[in-house]
Amino acid sequence: MRVLVTGARGFIGRVLSSRLLAEGLDGQAVTQLVAADLSLAGLPQDDRLRGIEGSIAEPEVLQRALAEPVDGVFHLASLPGGASERDPDLGRRINLEATLALIDRLRAQANVARLVYASTVAVYGESLPQVVDEATTVAPAMTYGAHKLASEILIADASRRGWIAGLSLRLPGVVARPGDGAGLVSAFMSRLLWQLRAGEPVQLPVTADGTAWWISVQACVDNLLQAAKMDPQAAGSRRVLQMPALWLSMRQVIDAAAQVWGADRPALVSHALQLQVQRLFASYPPLHTPLAESLGLRHDGSAQALLLRATQPH
Repeated sequence: MRVLVTGARGFIGRVLSSRLLAEGLDGQAVTQLVAADLSLAGLPQDDRLRGIEGSIAEPEVLQRALAEPVDGVFHLASLPGGASERDPDLGRRINLEATLALIDRLRAQANVARLVYASTVAVYGESLPQVVDEATTVAPAMTYGAHKLASEILIADASRRGWIAGLSLRLPGVVARPGDGAGLVSAFMSRLLWQLRAGEPVQLPVTADGTAWWISVQACVDNLLQAAKMDPQAAGSRRVLQMPALWLSMRQVIDAAAQVWGADRPALVSHALQLQVQRLFASYPPLHTPLAESLGLRHDGSAQALLLRATQPH
């Protein structure tokens, strides 16, 4: 089985690539993993890994990545929300046009490839209802969310036509991202976990009662792999599923850290409220995902499990 992972060196992509090489996909061994990203440093050392360095927005990069037919694709590559808002033309090329080019190249294959697309909860926009569920209306408030939603529609249409077998998963806040978060505003969620684990002070830009949707990178990858096994039509005509996540306040996460790592952890946390960050990343309502869960997608189960899984070595 030959599998392509775009954005393979990213936070999620590195974990996914390692899992694919170690475990295979849907009961089959991966004979070749085509890993595409701007840089390939830090990817697993394995004879089955074929690295393609460069931007998927460049036609020659996709041409090299798909020089031979693939059986499965995990499309993770994207330009994040803040960067897309600052440079909408670049965001369109990477988040929308490259996705369309990928579909076109997969269409030209003799076989129908499975495609799992990493979409985002940004498609819901800012004015969320009291509860978000699988029927919640989408209303992107930023260019990033608009391009991701457009890609979902294109993937569903290409699947309807039989060009690919595609399924989009809307990803929530995935933790615990290493380092400084590459400038992501939501990186405070990962910093909270890493610094409490290390017993270091941490300042949050949101209130203790601020709520978010949380999932560990390990559970996220579990869901990506599960999505590649299922019939995309089980998700309905839109071929979209909301990935399950824990709905937790910062206080609940901090209290879980006290149970997991020591009673002194809450005293390490201070708050310097930034209203925009609070509005965008710590004002989430409950999330209900019964369809996704009936199809085998899962969150971490508890705040304690989230902390332990999210801070495993990546």
